[in-house]
Amino acid sequence: MAIKYVPYYPDTLEGQAVLDNFVRTKRMLRYRDNGQVVSHVQRGMPLYEMKQTEWHGENLGHNMIIRGECLSACAYLKDKGVQVDLVYIDPPFASGADYAKKVYVRRNPKVAEAIAQAEGELNVEELKTFEEKMYGDVWDKEKYLNWMYENLMAIKSVMSEEASIYVHLDYHIGHYVKILLDEIFGEDNFRNEIIWKRSTAHNDSTGFANLHDCIFYYTKSTELLFNTPLVPYSQDYIGRYYNKKDEDGRKYLDRDLSAKGLKGSGYTYEWKGKSGYWRCPISTMERLEKEGRLYYTANGTPRYKQYLDEMEGVPAQDLWTDIFAVNSQADERVDYATQKPEALLERIIKASSNEGMLVADFFGGSGVTAAVANKTGRRFIHCDIGINSIQTARDRLLADGAEFEMLEVKDGVSLYRNPAQTMDKLKGLIKGLCKIEGLSDFWAGSIIHSRRGMMPVYLPNLLDSSTRLMDKPQMINIIHQLSDLPDETQRVIVYYIDIIDRQEMEQFIKQENRQTLIDVELRDLKQVLDDVVVEDEAEWVLNETHDALWSGWQVTIESFHSDRVLKKISEVNLKAQQQATHQRARGKDKTFNPICISDEGLETIEWVGLDCQNADKQSTWHSDMEVKIDRLGYVIINGKKTQKFWDTTIRSDQKPLRMKIRNICGDETVYVL
Repeated sequence: MAIKYVPYYPDTLEGQAVLDNFVRTKRMLRYRDNGQVVSHVQRGMPLYEMKQTEWHGENLGHNMIIRGECLSACAYLKDKGVQVDLVYIDPPFASGADYAKKVYVRRNPKVAEAIAQAEGELNVEELKTFEEKMYGDVWDKEKYLNWMYENLMAIKSVMSEEASIYVHLDYHIGHYVKILLDEIFGEDNFRNEIIWKRSTAHNDSTGFANLHDCIFYYTKSTELLFNTPLVPYSQDYIGRYYNKKDEDGRKYLDRDLSAKGLKGSGYTYEWKGKSGYWRCPISTMERLEKEGRLYYTANGTPRYKQYLDEMEGVPAQDLWTDIFAVNSQADERVDYATQKPEALLERIIKASSNEGMLVADFFGGSGVTAAVANKTGRRFIHCDIGINSIQTARDRLLADGAEFEMLEVKDGVSLYRNPAQTMDKLKGLIKGLCKIEGLSDFWAGSIIHSRRGMMPVYLPNLLDSSTRLMDKPQMINIIHQLSDLPDETQRVIVYYIDIIDRQEMEQFIKQENRQTLIDVELRDLKQVLDDVVVEDEAEWVLNETHDALWSGWQVTIESFHSDRVLKKISEVNLKAQQQATHQRARGKDKTFNPICISDEGLETIEWVGLDCQNADKQSTWHSDMEVKIDRLGYVIINGKKTQKFWDTTIRSDQKPLRMKIRNICGDETVYVL
């Protein structure tokens, strides 16, 4: 349950006042679900309890990593009086694609250690991988626009008066969101549509190949901050214009010193037998002559030498072709499906903020915005709903030496790792739920009851924050669906995540549902999700060690068992086996190589941390020491890469009180030592 609702502005908007200023947008958003949007805007942003899960360093700049939805994060920031100076967001593009994380099964550390001792090559077998869905970018267009409207309104409410926002999209939905941005920030505050060429040329048999994304740049008001970014000259430009050299090899461009046609006044005098109307007074001409800055043409006309090494570059335009996507060999690559290059964010951040200012990304993804903000002396907020994003950003920032706190929105929903995976699993968690032919897709399926017969089930969409709260407009929409159900239907089951007053809602249902004889039963979805949280199991030995090389505490992990990871691997193996069998039946030579895990299960560990400060399992985590095992089996100690293989141990100077282990799918479990 939300603690309260925080207005988008000090004076809550009445309905969709901003949208009423623009007829086409008003018509575009007047869909069946439009009542939800009006109700949400009038009520405000839901403020939930925020739990601190980790902290790193003194964090005097109050940097934050927030796990939660954009709307809830903005409610928290606004309630705390935090104002953001620059926003960059790279939200879902409504592309219809599913984005997955490639999961690497680590090398067995015992095998890796033996090979390392024998000075052999660690190439036992091909790396075993499988994919896990991070989020589904599959949207109904009108719902996407309602969702984006709320998010943009929430973001605007926490922006300072001179703040800027950059919204990164592509051809799927960008032109629609551009209209929303005009409505919310004002057409007069639109600055640029930036075209970023993100891909090299390639063929497309159905039309012209798509190579670019669009980045819409707006300011909150006319009080904008903008530092014009300079782009280095291209080699083609240098070769064409800076084609002359001094005796010392310095390249230069000779510029006209004549004032003919120049606005404003010039100077008339004779210089070395040449009478003319010059741009500079004779005293300046004499100085340039002494400094060797004059170049003379064949007829003796002086021109100014503009040296290439003194020029910082040309002002960046709205077509960016000099920044390339992150390739597979890049040092900054973090194996995140939608990762953007640091150079892209560096240009944006330096253009629209100064050092010490606060930069926020509410769809943080790979953490590139926070990482670049930190490197350029800005403060940062990284927000995302997916645990993979949170972990990727955390590890990335720690490797850069950043200081920050980690917060989690306690909205009452135990999302396994991200909403997409939860939605995939949800239907299987509700006992007896099955798909019924002829039943509208509005219903998730039906439960067959021995006495009541078919009971259709409604599930909220965890990918759409507007369905998270069961309110009256949402219930009206559900009640309207009842008349289309089969005549024999006696009851429907409606699951909700959050509800303001259940008793009031049940009374509202009785008043509004007078056209049918169908009962509406409300059920709390949290009870379904909370029952399936299963922690990983681990066995370890804790010793105090004193030897010639090191003195302190050591934890040796002897075994690790993750039921969810093993089930996922079993599913992958079964699917691969079925595909191999199918291929062989068609006469093709196809072998099946299953992913195998040792009895100790140590290959399924990605990260281990030790906390020497707190013994309480539920208290805020503080990493005094941590190791991360990369996909080749090498260990990264406190963010620093090594060429050592992991030996199943982690060490600390102080006695560790707790240990946290992250499996290769991203689930984390805390153990009291």
